[in-house]
Amino acid sequence: MDDGYRDRTAFIKGAKDIAKEVKRQAGKKVGRHVDKMADEYTKRSYTRFEEDDDDDDYPVQAQDGSYYRSNSRANDDEGAHSDSTEGHDEDDEIYEGEYQGIPRADSMGKADGQVGGVAQSQFRDLAQYEGERRKDQEELAQQYETILQECGHGRFQWTLYFVLGLALMADGVEIFVVGFVLPSAEKDMCLSEPNKGMLGLIVYLGMMVGAFVWGGLADRIGRRQCLLISLSINSVFAFFSSFVQGYSSFLFCRLLSGVGIGGSIPIVFSYYSEFLAQEKRGEHLSWLCMFWMIGGIYASAMAWAIIPHYGWSFQMGSAYQFHSWRVFVLVCAFPSVAAIAALTTMPESPRFFLENGKHDEAWMILKQVHDTNMRAKGYPERVFSVTTIKTVKQMDELVDMGGEATAWHQRWKIKLTNLFHQVWSNFLTVFSPEYRRTTYMMMAVWFSMSFSYYGLTVWFPDMIKYLQKQEYSSRTKVFIKEKVEHVTFNFTLENQIHRNGEYFNNKFLNLKMKSMVFEDSLFEECYFEDITSSNTFFKNCTFISTLFYNTDLFKYRLINSRLINSTFLHNKEGCMLDFSDENNAYMIYFVSFLGTLAVLPGNIVSALLMDKIGRLRMLAGSSVISCVSCFFLSFGSSESAMIALLCLFGGISIASWNALDVLTVELYPSDKRTTAFGFLNALCKLAAVLGISIFQSFVGITKAVPILFASGALAAGSFLALKLPETRGQVLK
Repeated sequence: MDDGYRDRTAFIKGAKDIAKEVKRQAGKKVGRHVDKMADEYTKRSYTRFEEDDDDDDYPVQAQDGSYYRSNSRANDDEGAHSDSTEGHDEDDEIYEGEYQGIPRADSMGKADGQVGGVAQSQFRDLAQYEGERRKDQEELAQQYETILQECGHGRFQWTLYFVLGLALMADGVEIFVVGFVLPSAEKDMCLSEPNKGMLGLIVYLGMMVGAFVWGGLADRIGRRQCLLISLSINSVFAFFSSFVQGYSSFLFCRLLSGVGIGGSIPIVFSYYSEFLAQEKRGEHLSWLCMFWMIGGIYASAMAWAIIPHYGWSFQMGSAYQFHSWRVFVLVCAFPSVAAIAALTTMPESPRFFLENGKHDEAWMILKQVHDTNMRAKGYPERVFSVTTIKTVKQMDELVDMGGEATAWHQRWKIKLTNLFHQVWSNFLTVFSPEYRRTTYMMMAVWFSMSFSYYGLTVWFPDMIKYLQKQEYSSRTKVFIKEKVEHVTFNFTLENQIHRNGEYFNNKFLNLKMKSMVFEDSLFEECYFEDITSSNTFFKNCTFISTLFYNTDLFKYRLINSRLINSTFLHNKEGCMLDFSDENNAYMIYFVSFLGTLAVLPGNIVSALLMDKIGRLRMLAGSSVISCVSCFFLSFGSSESAMIALLCLFGGISIASWNALDVLTVELYPSDKRTTAFGFLNALCKLAAVLGISIFQSFVGITKAVPILFASGALAAGSFLALKLPETRGQVLK
């Protein structure tokens, strides 16, 4: 009995000794000053934090890959345990993260007086607290850069590069979708000119809203989560837009699809930058921009391969039609779906976690980055030596949720209201005195770049179409006062004008009429069957005893015409696809393909030189050269010349966009980065809408005004860019 009692007593005492020793070692960490930790990181010797000779504890890797605390003196002198646990308190606890291999983050709050001073911290002066937060952010920025240096650049960053590239590719595809489907969709849905214009601009409006909303939310609820939600919205409504029939429903789906994809650019660049060390950031963010170009090439190639194949169409009665352009819309949703699937395998940004006080989650992700890169480089034995990481003090935002008695919808309302106030407050800080000048300068540069770029890139194809139309009209054949009797027309009639003609007992069977105009003509006892027409009109004509069977010669094609004893039977329902634009469509797709492919050299040059010559020189220099290239547009009098100038302008201006994206990421701190980027990107889309509207109004009228507007905007942008601070060589705030 005595032996059993002694054994049990010894067992209990031994357990208490272990618990007391763990707490003693944790207590030593509390007194460690933050400056010493910063010095250790600067010297890249943060594998252990040395203090007195009696504290030589360091993380040791166990067989299962986890970490635990070890003390050399304790291992040498086992008898010391009993003395160290004298007076053990029953409330002592072992840190839960020790069992998960996560180092204890004692420096997060205890070193700053959070333990034992909760009551005092509640009444701290707000300005002092903000000052402490700013100091924490500065220390974190330096420390985080050193950690990224240890993690290296390798397989993890390249995997994330392709995942986020798919999201950026989806944004590039979205820009081109509506422009490619309009020639077909306008006939399928009977669109008027105002409706066509609204459909062309609705995507930009949706992206403007999406950039602002998702950019603000990403700083509050996380980059990865917001990107997943925004891409999901884009995918769902892009899928629905492929099947809806009416113009209003199609417009609504494309609007929400744009709202979803609007978050991709601000989140993708911010997300990726937080995994890149300083010497890699400019180059690899520029490489990431190439996926926007790939998105444009993908959209052009798919449109070229799918839309002109009208045989892919099917319909169910006269109410539901699914033509080839709808297949194209469906295919354009694939990059977004692929990005969602790939993004589910990637972690959240560790910098976001550290800015929000989540030390353990950030440490685990950084360890994953380190281990992935080391294994890929052939050094699996290298241990991630970081033990603690600085985290930023969190503002106490206590919200009364009303308790369990409150209904679930009221709790959600409170949560959403609080989230809205947090996002809005974060947005207002972008215009605080500290960032106000930078924000205003960036707004001017983003606006001028977008106004000129989008205005010109839409104006180019319209000018090409105008030149094609002029050349086509020059080949028009004119027939005056012709008389035709007892003739059967069963071949295509194209690009002709017939004036004061007389047609008696003629048959028009199974033919296509393309750009045909009949003026002041008489049709008597004629028969029209299986007619498909495009840009065909009968003006001031008279039809006597004429039968129209299964034709698309609707009333609006008969302008001021008289029908005497004439009948329409089985008219084709709805607006038919315009076969006449088949060759023209190929040219539009080909021009867009060349225009997006032409930016490849500019992408490569900007990526290689971004970290060598700096962001500002890249931005200003590219803007100046783009401004000069605009003047060559005055000499573009042919279709081939306009295509060449389009490629030249796109190849030069892409370097400006790459530099602007990198500069925006580096000018703002982590907790405001996507908010500022989202706002500036929303302003970019607003400038695009204005540029497109203004430039299109001058098509066929004059070249001077669009060229003057674009050159002036680019010149102003290049001048203002030089006033911005250079961020090359700086750590990410």
